[in-house]
Amino acid sequence: MGNGKKQTQVRLEPTVLAAGKNAAAARGLDFNRYIERLIAEDTSGARAAGMAAAQRLIGTHGEGLDDLEADLDAQHTPAPSTRDAAA
Repeated sequence: MGNGKKQTQVRLEPTVLAAGKNAAAARGLDFNRYIERLIAEDTSGARAAGMAAAQRLIGTHGEGLDDLEADLDAQHTPAPSTRDAAA
């Protein structure tokens, strides 16, 4: 009746555990599945391939991404109040 999975125990610093649980929740995963995915990605080369692709994207389009980020930041920066300008 087993699923073939093995159980293990890991000791983590409380801040690392909390960060991991938050990251898992943000991805809609339970903590066990999140850890399983991290290990699988790391040992299969998928993580390295993803990082290499991200570096190529930044190398090719980095300046445009910087401009886009600046535009988005400008849209979300509160305008100075007229009361502050009069002071």
